[in-house]
Amino acid sequence: MTQLHELSASELLAGYRSRQISPVDALLDVLSHVARWEPHLQATYLLRPEAALAQARQSEARWLRGAPCGPLDGVPVTLKDNIATQGDPTPLGTAALPLVPAAADAPPAARLREAGAVLLAKTTMPDYGMLSSGLSSFHPLARNPWDLSKGPGGSSAGAGAAAAAGYGPLHVGTDIGGSLRLPASWCGIFTLKPSLGRIPIDPPYTGRAAGPMTRGVEDAALMMQVLSQPDARDSMSLPAQPIDWLRLAPGTQRLRGLRLGLLLDAGCGLATDPEVRAAVQAAAQRLADAGAIVEPMEPFLTRAMLDGMDHFWRMRSHMDMRTLTVEQRGKVLPYIRAWADSAATLSAAQVYEASQQFHATRVATVRACAGYDYVLSPVTPITAFAAELPSPTDDPLRPLEHIAFTVPFNMSEQPAASVNCGYSASGLPIGLQIAGQRFDDLGVLQLAHAFEQLRGAQRPWPAPPAP
Repeated sequence: MTQLHELSASELLAGYRSRQISPVDALLDVLSHVARWEPHLQATYLLRPEAALAQARQSEARWLRGAPCGPLDGVPVTLKDNIATQGDPTPLGTAALPLVPAAADAPPAARLREAGAVLLAKTTMPDYGMLSSGLSSFHPLARNPWDLSKGPGGSSAGAGAAAAAGYGPLHVGTDIGGSLRLPASWCGIFTLKPSLGRIPIDPPYTGRAAGPMTRGVEDAALMMQVLSQPDARDSMSLPAQPIDWLRLAPGTQRLRGLRLGLLLDAGCGLATDPEVRAAVQAAAQRLADAGAIVEPMEPFLTRAMLDGMDHFWRMRSHMDMRTLTVEQRGKVLPYIRAWADSAATLSAAQVYEASQQFHATRVATVRACAGYDYVLSPVTPITAFAAELPSPTDDPLRPLEHIAFTVPFNMSEQPAASVNCGYSASGLPIGLQIAGQRFDDLGVLQLAHAFEQLRGAQRPWPAPPAP
């Protein structure tokens, strides 16, 4: 029998509407499930059951009156540590920063509260969000529910683990180079990194996006209708548009005649694991068999582009570190310190040249994608790696070798999703990246939904270890 924590947001809302399910009962079941998993996953921050129950009781009263306050009323949700919630500290995953209560909700938090969602907890992240792992100097080490010896990915580490483990149906993470899609791939869930500005965020930054992390496309679409409302605090927020986010049909019928590029070589970074390549090729073949036109693509990201972005981000972090006291700096993860310190010898000319690689990446990505409706690729060239490692290479001078498939679409502002397309021989999930033209976020959701239909049901979600 399906338990309440296993239900999608759509199923919960239907149950609330028919009064067959109570928001309080749903939350209690989620909390019980979290209590079984959390000692192993360590995915949450500020898990406050009583505060969440108070929200659920208010929601229950509204549903009993037949007056829900919004489209997500009573549905449990988590928010990543770096998405501010009023009155709570925002540590950004690092022990170096003082714990100062946020003055206001960031836009994603504000929209979800307005929609009636029940904030279950915040979720963990690595120091400053600059790792693709769950390693943090502030939070306990986060792990992957599919294999506890592996990490969930990052920097939306706790969100990825929480979604896969069933900590309620809805989760929000952020992404500046792959931080939504990497954990989604490694945890077997769905995510959409939207077009820049589609989901307002505060503070905004070039390439930075917030996005839904869910077990399926339909729940992500439910979240998009809420999260995509404009907010003036984001200087790059897109104007309001009448997008029908729930219009996921006609499903597989939409595939006929679509031109899909298939990118199996990122051009630099880690070599693609044969199991990952095979899973993505099989996914592309499913889409081709349903009528899409799939064509191989040549790589377009260069070593100069990837290294340039890396070096600029190192300098940014190096400058951030200079604002810390000696004591604070000593609390930052040694890997992050070594990465940032390596920028100290860069000249002004080198930093300038590094900064130009963001635009070069943007131009190359847009040009490469111009002839296709959508581009298919691996999310990442490997499956989940050891939880204790800060990065797959464990080398602060080679930190971004695994993001060559994801980071181009942050720079080009194009929407890109991760949807599960298979598993390794050891049972680790593999993600298919679907990237669309700028602003075609709904189209990416529709194609991902069509692929879900072709793929069929995933393997059963992992269960918590026996007590």
